[in-house]
Parts: sequence; structure tokens; C-alpha cells
Amino acid sequence: MFNFSVKQITITLLIVFFNPLIALSQENPRGICQPELTNAIDTIINRPIFGRSRWGVLVETLASKTTIYNQDAEYYFIPASTAKLLTTAAALQKLGAQLKIRTSVYGDGNGNIYVVGRGDPSLTETQLKNLAQQLTEQGIKTINQLIADDSYFQGTIVNQNWEWEDVQAGYGAPINSLILNQNAIDLVLSPQGLGQPLQVSFVNPAEAEKWQLENNSLTVATNEKEFVEVGRDFIQPIIRISGQLRVGSASEPVYVAVVAPVDNFLNQFRQVLELEGIRVSQIVNKSQTNSNINLNNINRNELAFVESPTIGLLIEEVNKKSNNVYAEVLLRQMGVQSRLIPNKKSQNDTLAKGLNEVKSVLTRLGVKPNSFVLADGSGLSRHNLVSPEALVQTLRIMANSPLANIYRNSLPVSGVSGTLSRRFRNSFAEGNVQAKTGTISGVSGLAGYIESENFEPLIFSIIVNQSDLETKVLRSAIDEIVLLLTQLKSCS
Repeated sequence: MFNFSVKQITITLLIVFFNPLIALSQENPRGICQPELTNAIDTIINRPIFGRSRWGVLVETLASKTTIYNQDAEYYFIPASTAKLLTTAAALQKLGAQLKIRTSVYGDGNGNIYVVGRGDPSLTETQLKNLAQQLTEQGIKTINQLIADDSYFQGTIVNQNWEWEDVQAGYGAPINSLILNQNAIDLVLSPQGLGQPLQVSFVNPAEAEKWQLENNSLTVATNEKEFVEVGRDFIQPIIRISGQLRVGSASEPVYVAVVAPVDNFLNQFRQVLELEGIRVSQIVNKSQTNSNINLNNINRNELAFVESPTIGLLIEEVNKKSNNVYAEVLLRQMGVQSRLIPNKKSQNDTLAKGLNEVKSVLTRLGVKPNSFVLADGSGLSRHNLVSPEALVQTLRIMANSPLANIYRNSLPVSGVSGTLSRRFRNSFAEGNVQAKTGTISGVSGLAGYIESENFEPLIFSIIVNQSDLETKVLRSAIDEIVLLLTQLKSCS
């Protein structure tokens, strides 16, 4: 038996850094002339604290394609979640904005019900209840076998390039054709009295019966640091909680990836059906059975179905909230529709076909084919290699496409929405930056569009790699650069 480390999920209170640039942006709107910009950015990224970090920066004007600043923009960097800009751009182009992902329920006339999943990442108990009600309306009272068809996506459900720590967490959940609640177990951690362990609550109380908790967390004084760590055992049904929250602080949601997503789906759908008054004699995971069931021979009598939001809305969830599960589903949806064959070894692997499709779509649109190499759709893998140039090219292509508004509006807005809702508040950048964030340990990035009051619109990509500094330090420096760009002006 092996013991694996767990991913530290640090829950940090909002920290406001004072620096001269922020003060300038709030109190002295003199702006910065374009010739001064290079020295100003160089001063930030060449500080002694960043002596061992690696920066990639590219800033261009949107209309005239003029390069405003370039620092190693042609070189590869680990992009973290800024890679989602590539995935969502390709998905919009390949799948279209209006496509919906359908989950269907079929009957065979012998009392068996087949649930056919096509990878809808938005399925919750609400949709299961909808399906159950449709079956009730069809007069169905009993089901001999409730059979799950999870074959729409082919290949491994866990990306082999993801780290062990990540695949335990909800943000690294397995990706299959029948996803429920984003294949995550939702828990809530709440502080109690000083010195007491945190209270752990399952959002779905039925889950509490399936898992053993190892709770080594603590409620601490109000002047102590807050963080929590959550993970699960890979062999035994054990969830491990550690870390600390302050007395009187708000509860914190945390998520752990499910172990067997199809079984999880079947068990919960069975519960929903029986609450609706439909008795289920047996559940069958087709991917794990050796029976002679052949789904191709089923009388395709669709008894019930639900559909996801449109691809356009799914992309908004990906970019605004940096949702990994949704991003990975979009990648595989492209793989299903792809006619490309990666190689004999992976010719039936939906993930590999999706990655090839992203490369094909973006290259056809004008992104340099050697400017990026992807191993996933979300940016969680450290095998992803993306140049700032590739991100800027993608942003420009999408800005000039018929899908420009959908793509751009999917991005967080500085100080307003998504992962930028708490950044750039009370500065000239507030409301003027639409950009995708990216963060994993040692990596921070931001890429998107800037509207400046006294300069033409800009496209930018900023990535820092190979750093041992805290994320808040890297973000602060990135924000300083962006604030400079928002104050840019032409000077004669």
C-alpha cells in the first residue's frame, strides 16, 4: 500500500499591497508615454526578488499590430490556466456557440433503461430529477436494469500528465461521458471554538456514509494564518482534512474528486428514480460488465433527455471561473467530432484527438503551429508549453472573428467578475481589462484585452515561470504591469 501526498489548497484572505504604482493610478493620472514603457516594465521584472524567475511578456496594439513590449515572447512557458484561451477559441470555432450536449435515456422494451452520456459537465441532481419525471410521465414504474453507457469519450478518464496531488482534488476530477456534480464530492469546513477541529459537513449527507474522515484541522485565533488541505486515499475510502481557519471566519467549501464516476452516477440516479416512485432492480456499469449487452442493437426509443447550456455559455464558465472540468469536456467534444487520427496507439483516444484538433483549428486560423504544445485543455498539466506569442495571436484572431463578442465576454472583467473580481479594484484598470488568469505553483499568468482611455486597445500576455515566490507576489507584479498599460498614452 502506498501513501500519496495531497494537494495544498490554500484559502487566503484578500491582501491589498501598497506600491507606488497603485498610488499613482489612484491619485496622479498623468499617464505614461509609450517610449517610457519599456524601462518601466523592465524595472518591475528585473527586481532582485525575481532574479531566479523567468518572464515572458508580449503587448501589441489590437488594430495596427504594433509591438509595444516584448520579453521572450517567442519562447515556451508553462501557461497554467491561460491555456484555456486556446481550448475555448478552438471549441467555439469547431463546435459553434449554439451546440448543446444531450444526455439521453432509452428503453429496450424488456424493462431495461439505458442512460447514454455525452459528456455534459453541467449535470446535477436537478437534471436527474427531470429525467425521472419524464420517465414517470411515460408510465414507467419499474426498471429491471439501469444501464450506463459511458462510451462517448474513449480512453483514460484521468490525464496521465496530471500530478498525483491534483487528481485527488475536485479541480482535477476524472473526465468521462456521464459526469454528475462535476465528478466531485462537495464538503464545507467551518471553524468552531478555539483549539477545536474544523467541522466537516457533506453537502450531500448520503456521502458521509461512504467515507471515513481523518480530520487533523484546527480552529485558530483571529491573528493566525488561514489555509486548508484536503485529499483522498487512492485505495481506501478515506478523506483527509488538515489546515486551519480562524475563529468566527466564514465557512469554506472544498472539493474531492470521486473515485468511480459511473458508479457514482448510477447510484445517485437510482436514488432519484426511487424517490420519484420508480423501482430499480439492478444497476449495470457497461464499462465494467462482461454481459452480452450491445447498445447498438437497442431500439433507439428515446424516453427522456436533458441538454446542457450552449457551448457559448459553457465557455463562459471555463474562462470566467477557470473551470477545469468544463475545459476538459470541451476538448473531448472536439475529439469526438474530429476526423484526425493522431497515431495508431491513440487513434481511439478522445483526449489525443481533441488535442490534435485544437492544434489543427488554431493553425488553420493563423496561430503559429510551433508556438504551443498542449497536453490537456485546462492548463493543469505541467507538460503544456505555450508562448506569449501564441496567446496574443489567438486573442487577435478571436477579436476579428464573427465570434468575437462571445469569446471576449467569456473573460473575467477586472474588479468586476470571475477570477478578476478582486483584482484592480479602485484603479484605472477596473472595468478596463478582460483577461484570463492562470495559476499553479511557481507559475502565474494573465492574458487578454485592455481598453485604455488615452491609447488604442491592446492585446497582452504576461507569464512568469520557475518561481519559488508566493502567488500573491507574482500577481502583484503582473498587476503593476497591467496598470502601466492602462495608463499608456501617445506622447509627441
